[in-house]
Amino acid sequence: MTATLVSHATDPVPAPERAGYWNRVIAEAYFPLRLSFRDEARFRGRLKMRNVGDVSLSRLETDALAYERGAGQIAHRGGEDFLITIPRLAPVEFTQLGREVSCAPGAFLVERGNEPYRFSYGAANVLGVLKVSRALLAERIRQPDRFCAQQFDAKAGVGALFATMARAALDEEVTEPAADLVGRQLVELLALSLSERAETEGLSAVRAAHLRRADEVIRRDLLNPSLGPDRVARSCGISKRYLHEIFAEDGRSVAREIRDQRLRAAREAVAMPGELTLAEIAYRFCFSDQAQFSRQFKEAFGLSPSVFRAQQKARTQ
Repeated sequence: MTATLVSHATDPVPAPERAGYWNRVIAEAYFPLRLSFRDEARFRGRLKMRNVGDVSLSRLETDALAYERGAGQIAHRGGEDFLITIPRLAPVEFTQLGREVSCAPGAFLVERGNEPYRFSYGAANVLGVLKVSRALLAERIRQPDRFCAQQFDAKAGVGALFATMARAALDEEVTEPAADLVGRQLVELLALSLSERAETEGLSAVRAAHLRRADEVIRRDLLNPSLGPDRVARSCGISKRYLHEIFAEDGRSVAREIRDQRLRAAREAVAMPGELTLAEIAYRFCFSDQAQFSRQFKEAFGLSPSVFRAQQKARTQ
């Protein structure tokens, strides 16, 4: 079964009703926003949207438009979401938290949904947009809020891979079982492209390089029962004390990072139907027994592995 693709367009809507219709479309796709049209009666817009796992992808094609998210439209602080916007045709102007940025095609922009902002473009534009929860992104990168109202390169490196995959996941047919994997990979690529800013976030270039290397070692050796601070430090060619220092400076601990990455990798294994039993997954990812694995899995994700597997199975039927 192909992941459902939802489309909206103003063309069949009577001119006097277009502004109200498009306000409802945007609120449903993202969250409530105040829209300012250059010409309400002649405004044209199209939206194509698809959920891939726990994230949503959309493409907006509209005439010039301004969006404003005021304090009164933010109902609560829970359920925080980010929008990652990739302009295709024309620059977008964005203001949030006292920062102003002009994001041109070839870059992408990070926006916080739980803080007021203003977003606009003065010419017809095509925007790729990914909506992801703060909780999901924070599993992969510390304090993602610090990257808001900044633009990132979408023409080279990991940023280009992220932008290309986001576009392909919307343009090509994606089956329901594959959608979960595509969504996870998109978030991974997004987190990696954001993490390249580590040098400008308080770490020296040398420390940031050691930190990235340590993260790579942890991801590579997750299935090794001997993985620990000693092994990571040796693989990076640094002392264990220095390893602990750079993780602490980044707000993390080595042992906790190893455990959290094992849990996230184990969650992907649990989501794969009919592959491994929960006991086999617990053993593969170096938990002492299934009881310890189940307890830590529920603490991290709010569900036991068995309930999570049942939910994933129901989603693909």
